[in-house]
Amino acid sequence: MKTKSISLVLALLACNPCFAQLRIEDCYQKAQANYPLIKQYDLIEKTKEYNLSNVNKGYLPQVMFSAKATYQSDVTQIPIDFSQMGIQGVDIPTLSKDQYGATVDVNQTIWDGGAIKSQKEGLRTAAEVEKKNVEVSIYSINERVNQLYFGVLLTDEQIRQNQLLQDELKRNYDQVQSYVQNGIANQADLDAIKVDQLKAEQNKTQFVNTKKAYTEMLSKLIGEEVTANTEFVKPDAIRPATHTINRPELELFNAQIKNLETKNREINAGLMPKLGLFATGGYGKPGLNMLSNDFDAYYIAGAKISWNIGNFYTRKNSKRKVQTSIRSVETQRETFLFNTNLDIVQKDNNINSYFDQLKYDDEIIALRGSVKRASEAKMANGTLSGSDLTRDINAEQMAMQDKILHEMELLLAIYNLKFATNN
Repeated sequence: MKTKSISLVLALLACNPCFAQLRIEDCYQKAQANYPLIKQYDLIEKTKEYNLSNVNKGYLPQVMFSAKATYQSDVTQIPIDFSQMGIQGVDIPTLSKDQYGATVDVNQTIWDGGAIKSQKEGLRTAAEVEKKNVEVSIYSINERVNQLYFGVLLTDEQIRQNQLLQDELKRNYDQVQSYVQNGIANQADLDAIKVDQLKAEQNKTQFVNTKKAYTEMLSKLIGEEVTANTEFVKPDAIRPATHTINRPELELFNAQIKNLETKNREINAGLMPKLGLFATGGYGKPGLNMLSNDFDAYYIAGAKISWNIGNFYTRKNSKRKVQTSIRSVETQRETFLFNTNLDIVQKDNNINSYFDQLKYDDEIIALRGSVKRASEAKMANGTLSGSDLTRDINAEQMAMQDKILHEMELLLAIYNLKFATNN
């Protein structure tokens, strides 16, 4: 029976949302998986497969059917009169002015100079560019996660510190109330502390509402319910070991350059001759015998080579165009790296600044605490007013709030640096 009770308690604890933990790395993964744009990956892949399938059909025989019926104002005639030559009984038939025909043409590519191959490669690299664009958009979500996650951590610490302040104000209120009863303090001293109690309660309401707004936005972003009982794990303040830039934008630039390079291969393929087989089958009047007025079936088969020499005229400019586009992408990449490196320097200096500020926070808090305790002693002796006491209490609390803010600013700066480098 005891074992069953223990199991039941453990099960209830496991189900209790107050024990749920959430890490910032989990938020990154959930937010990216929940982002609607993630569906674009499958759409890009399917579109690529459809396009490749269509291009591959260029190797299949191309069949075309056509039919026509015409009436001509005149027809070809042989201007020979055999009767004048003394030849009788020879009559050359005259073609009908109405003519009919139906044909089926079949063309089979034997060699296209690499046109289809380069076209397929272009489709693959273009799809890769689209995917990298999606990756860049999805990666940008991490920065929004940073703002919301550390916003929640900050409000959590502020709420916790606010509760400590309220406890201390309550303790001081009770003490001053006893001083008033003993004639050491007056009602004004008690009212001064009461005002601070109300302000602390007011600030708590603001902190709670701010946290609620952050958690609701984060819930929408990651696609999961984040409650007030969810424990947000505070990460360690460890700066990235390297400033090497591994952003998805760099992969996008590389994919764009690779896609442009395939254009060169398409240009080269356009300079090559094309070799193929063809066959034409038909039925009409006349057939291949132009002197026959009867309907007849016929066929023609053979091989053909075609070469568009005109492509040589535009080859140089086309290649220059591609190279200009490649240089444009390279310039964009250089600009991105330049701006990102400047951003890294700024964020690194911010981290150093927050580390330096934190060195003094504990000492300031200790000194403020010492001043506050001295003020409490003076209050007990009736040599200090309630407003002066609350001033020193607030000064100590402000020092604590500053430390909390500096810690969260440091963590946010570290994770913004990680975002800038993707390390």
